[in-house]
Amino acid sequence: MADLSAFPITTRWPAQHPDRIQLYSLPTPNGVKVSIALEEMGLAYEPHTINIGANETWTPEFLSLNPNGKIPAILDPDGPGGQPLALFESGAILLYLAEKSGLFLPTDPARRYETIQWVMFQMGAIGPMFGQLGFFHKFAGKDYQDKRPRDRYVAEVTRLLGVLDGRLAERSWVMGEDYTIADIATLGWVRNLIGMYEAREITGYDRFGAVDAWLQRGLARPAVQRGLTIPARP
Repeated sequence: MADLSAFPITTRWPAQHPDRIQLYSLPTPNGVKVSIALEEMGLAYEPHTINIGANETWTPEFLSLNPNGKIPAILDPDGPGGQPLALFESGAILLYLAEKSGLFLPTDPARRYETIQWVMFQMGAIGPMFGQLGFFHKFAGKDYQDKRPRDRYVAEVTRLLGVLDGRLAERSWVMGEDYTIADIATLGWVRNLIGMYEAREITGYDRFGAVDAWLQRGLARPAVQRGLTIPARP
């Protein structure tokens, strides 16, 4: 059985199954990327709920795994060379899990890098811009009298939806007929945009028919449905 005692995070969130991948997360748009991937790939894992509302990501135990204080993070007892591997940043985790499982990342070098390109598009553009719009439209920022910040993010999110819509215009998935980690990375963010962020109308989301059809295909996948609820919220 794997010995994870060298990792301080396991003192606060003990591993009941130390031979499995340990997932430290919450079902946010970034968090569900990893839970969906684990469900899709069929990898054995043990989820631990990290209560970000209670600032648990800023505890010494969590910071020992991710000094950036963000979810998700994983601890794989069977990493490269059979040694435990701690990993944070959702995009990096997706790449690692895809390589570990041999799933949802093309082996052809050109298509592999094209897939990674769209994962980076989500990481560098869709995630940050959608999140900012959520803040200024739905959360604390909505009370700011100056609406220029909100309008800036509305415009940028609308532009990004157009980019994604163009990509999906004649494709079932971001990479064509093959469902990949590029889809897994992006589904939760688009779902949140029109769900929790309530930004369907302000972004003109219904104009982007290819995006919505892709979202509905993704949400219909059983592994996606499971992953969207893991770990359980506190």
